[in-house]
Amino acid sequence: MLRPSHALATLLAVALPTTGFAATSPQSFKGEYTVSFLGLSVARATFSSRYDGDTYAINGTVSAAGIAKLFDDTKGTISSKGTISGQQMRPQAFRADYTSGKKASVVDIRFTNGGVASTKVVPEPGKRDPKSWVPVGDGDLRAVLDPMAATVIHADSLDKVCGRTVKFYDGEMRANLSLTYASKGSISVPGYKGDTVTCKMGFEPVAGYRKGRKALEFLKNKSRMMVTFAPVGQSGVYAPIRATVGTQIGPLTISARRFEAVE
Repeated sequence: MLRPSHALATLLAVALPTTGFAATSPQSFKGEYTVSFLGLSVARATFSSRYDGDTYAINGTVSAAGIAKLFDDTKGTISSKGTISGQQMRPQAFRADYTSGKKASVVDIRFTNGGVASTKVVPEPGKRDPKSWVPVGDGDLRAVLDPMAATVIHADSLDKVCGRTVKFYDGEMRANLSLTYASKGSISVPGYKGDTVTCKMGFEPVAGYRKGRKALEFLKNKSRMMVTFAPVGQSGVYAPIRATVGTQIGPLTISARRFEAVE
């Protein structure tokens, strides 16, 4: 998987409102999130999304918070843009810029015709052991979504949000995220009060990872991952409003502090 600063973008992608649809007039949305571990705040994120016709643009900031700042004062920006065809997101570019202390890092992914055209990671990953590393092939990078676009669900109703698999690429690892129905409920946060649906999320690494890595094996075989979706306006699009991810040392929770359409 990506190094810690890059992994923050991947983790937050599980629960960010990167909503997309063919709007008849420009529309914008805002989401503010808190990431907590064992009940302690460790990161915060704010994202703004704009949709105009068949195009979308998303910009956000993420930063370490609370006790996490004592160990890794990571700050960064994330951006994603692309087009919308029917109910399909077609990313054009994704970029994440981070600083962790004095160390800077970048992930830059460009797309063409629904597939990955190029990937730039700075600093470059170290040498991989061919005996344990599962390389990413050209076929793995077709019809994939970046960490932002991967969170978008187009559906006719809450009942049809789950029951799908998302092909996900974060600049190094290709994985499949499967969503199966778990329950319905309701939630109230600033900007939204109403019905939700919760999906159980499965994680299946495909390529771009080291075989036998304990953290990945845990996510694949033992972790309990739940994602709760809420509708964004009357768009027919559903975005995560809460997520929990079981890790080897405790649960990680991502919660929306604000989830709203803005003028």
